[in-house]
Formats: sequence, structure tokens, C-alpha cells
Amino acid sequence: MTRIRHRLPEPRWPTEAEAAASKLFSPIVIGPMTLTSRTWVPAMVPWRARDSGEVTDELLEWYGRFAEGEPGAIVVEATGIRDIPSGPLLRIGDDRFVDGLAKLVDVVRRRSGNKTRLLIQLIDFLTVRRRPAPEKFFARFLEITPGHRERLAQQDEEWRGASDEAIRAHLAGASTEELERVLAPRELEDLLYGYRERVTDMHLSHVRELPKTLPDLFARAAERAERAGFDGVELHFAHAYTMASFLSRTNDRDDGYGGDRASRVRLPLEVYEATKGALSNRTALGCRFLADEVIEGGSRVEDAAYYAQRFAAAGMDFLSLSKGGKFDDAKVPRVGQAIYPYTGPSGHECMPTIYSDERGPLGRNIHLARDVRDAVRAAGHETPIVAAGGINTFDIAERALERGDCDLVASARQSLADPDWWKKMRTGRGDEIRSCALTNYCEGLDQQHKQVTCRLWDRDFSAGDDPRRSIDGKRRLVAPPWLT
Repeated sequence: MTRIRHRLPEPRWPTEAEAAASKLFSPIVIGPMTLTSRTWVPAMVPWRARDSGEVTDELLEWYGRFAEGEPGAIVVEATGIRDIPSGPLLRIGDDRFVDGLAKLVDVVRRRSGNKTRLLIQLIDFLTVRRRPAPEKFFARFLEITPGHRERLAQQDEEWRGASDEAIRAHLAGASTEELERVLAPRELEDLLYGYRERVTDMHLSHVRELPKTLPDLFARAAERAERAGFDGVELHFAHAYTMASFLSRTNDRDDGYGGDRASRVRLPLEVYEATKGALSNRTALGCRFLADEVIEGGSRVEDAAYYAQRFAAAGMDFLSLSKGGKFDDAKVPRVGQAIYPYTGPSGHECMPTIYSDERGPLGRNIHLARDVRDAVRAAGHETPIVAAGGINTFDIAERALERGDCDLVASARQSLADPDWWKKMRTGRGDEIRSCALTNYCEGLDQQHKQVTCRLWDRDFSAGDDPRRSIDGKRRLVAPPWLT
């Protein structure tokens, strides 16, 4: 793709009367909950939980700050359904997490004046390890096989009788060309990218058993979310993680959970049914999934339309769409770092920047939402569709809603740049909005597992408040207050 640096247009903001009459600020019913507007803050991982997975004061402040903008809905970051070490990411895999999550619900309700509904996104992920140093990889992780000896012997017959230690030492200093010839594709990938499990690794018993274990894990996590007081649950079926991998065209499992579309959607539907059974009728339940994987051999919008029809027929209360963000085309990480699924072409499509092709970054994926919504409506379902991807102005959002491209609009980076932007639009004060520059400064911090902030405000200490600061003390952790 030939990339062009786009100049973002000066946005036009609505008057208070125009906002009041708009589709964007009209209410919508989503299953058992009613939103005051069709404005949606999707899940973003801020790296503010404890290493043990609990809610922190910094996390409460993060979501409380979004709540002050009074969006219709906020979706809490991808929250792990297993009680396993995963760094400063939220978890919900044990009852001990419920009290902290309940505090989070209370903060959002209080600081939004009970105008914002709160959902939590539930995620499962398989093992991903950091890229090892070559000497470590060959000394500790590579299992020497007859195949290695055979391929080495094609150049020098003496390798047939060499010791494992001699082969490891030789490969540790071998050229890239020789490694490509001697190592199996997955071995070479483990060396260059770090070890990564796939849902198609049927030789691993815990991966083979995922269809048996995941429905109950999601169901129990959702039940905890309901106890904590969340208004809804979003099942994470998107991007580079377990459930999205089952939906992917690259899933060729031969146990009835891979291959054709009907088999690939089987586990997501079973997860939904189990989760629905664990919830009362007062909690909304939907999912986020990909309208296009972007990767070679991956699912396209035709697959997404089929999945959406199946999800709607099963009774999901909403369908939230994203795009790309896959491991498959990610850049090679540095030694000691983990592969990051938003660094390749599919990552750009997930979070388009000012460096884009001729179509530019704004509203880039709305047409996919339209295709999916049309398919759902053609099948006789009214399930609300959430669109995302470079939506950062009133006109983009309102046109999408008026045309019937979607039913709600989600904006992550613009909401991070200015958590009050929804409220500023609604009250006719759009000229005070801090507009996202679409440079992905925030994504760069996420990639390094640093506390996520926005370049437009993280060094702004002029508001007179005394904000919490990042670990290095240089950045504020939430946007400055709106001095109304």
C-alpha cells in the first residue's frame, strides 16, 4: 500500500439544537438496557491494573474520566477470564475480582450522573512468549530432531553423527539462509517472533480441549460481571485472540470446530449460549468480531456477514465490529519483546492513521459495517450494529447513522484525546474539542506495555489540578479536567 500523509480537515461541530435533533444523540434500546445516545467508547487496554489483575485507583480514575463525557456506553478493557498471570491486565477469573470491579461500576455511574451504561469485554488468549535471544533459543528451546541432522548433512555428512550440543552451537551462529533451510517453519518463527500457540495446535491437549473448557470459563466470568453490577457483557471474538482464531478462515481444525464457516462459528455460538445461560435477563450480551481479518487467507466481510446472521439469530443483543489487528502479519519484534498484533497491514486497518492510502483514515471501515448490517436486516433481525475506525467528527458519525450504515458509533482514540467530546458536542461547545491527531502515539505506548496516555495532554499540567502521573513521573494519566 502506498501511504500518503493526510491533512485532517477542520471539523464542523453541531449547535446544541442540532445535536438535540440528531440521530447520534438519540436513545437506543440494546436488549435489556437503554442508552441515552448512540455514542460508544470501545474497549482500550490502559495498563493500569495490578500485576495480579485487580482494579487500581489509577484504573478507577481512567474510567471515571471517560464517564464525565457522558457517552451512551463504555466498554471496559479486555478482561481475562482465566486466573493466570498476565501482567497489569484486568482479570475476572475468580470471585476475588468482583469487589474491585463493583467499585469500577459505581465510579462510572456516579461520574456520568447515571447517564452511561457500562459493559465489560471478556477475553481468552493463548500463550505468547517474548522473542528469545538466539543463543537462548538454541540452548533451551529447540528440540534437535533427525530432520535437522538430515538437512545439515546435505552440506556436510559429518552432521549425521554430531551431538545435540554441537548442532545447537552451530545453529546459534548460522546465517539466516542456513536457518531457513535447516529449521522447520514453526521453529524459525519461534526464533524470530517468539513462541505462540494457535487454536490449530491439536497436539497440545489444552488447545484440543478448548471447545470443552471455554464455554464454562466465559459463563462464570460473565456471572461475576453481573454480580459486580455491569449493564452488559461483550464477548471478545476479535483480533488476534482465541475466539477470533476459531472464526478465522485459517482455522483448519478437523474436530468439527474448524474448516467451513458453520464449523468455525460453532464454538463462538456455544460460548454465547453458555454465557447467556449464566446471566439474568437484566444484562445485555453481545460480541465484538472482525468485519475483515485483512491477512492473507483470512476471513472477509462475506464471512462476517454470515457470522452476524448466526449471532443475531441466536439472540445476541448487539454486534460490535472491528477490523484486522492480527499476529499473522505483525512485524518482527526486537529480542526480548513480544509480537504485537497491530504493527502490520492488518494493524493499520484496525487503527488507521494519517499515513494512509488515498481513502484516508477517517470513517475508513464504515462500509464494512453497512455490509454486515444489511445482511442482518435481510435475515429479518434488528440487532444493533456498532461501527468503528477513524470516527472522530460529528458529521462522520451522523452521516453513518442517517444512511443506515450502523446503529451506534464507537470512537476509541478520539475519546482518549478528549473524554468530554461527546458532552461538548451535545451542548454546542464543539469548538472546545481536542481533536485526535491519528498518529497512534497511544498505540505506541500500548505496544511497549506502558501506561497509555495521549500526546495531546499527557504533558499538560496547566489545569491547576494535581493528577496522578506515570511511573516515570513525566506524564499525567488522565486528560485535564474540562473547565466549564
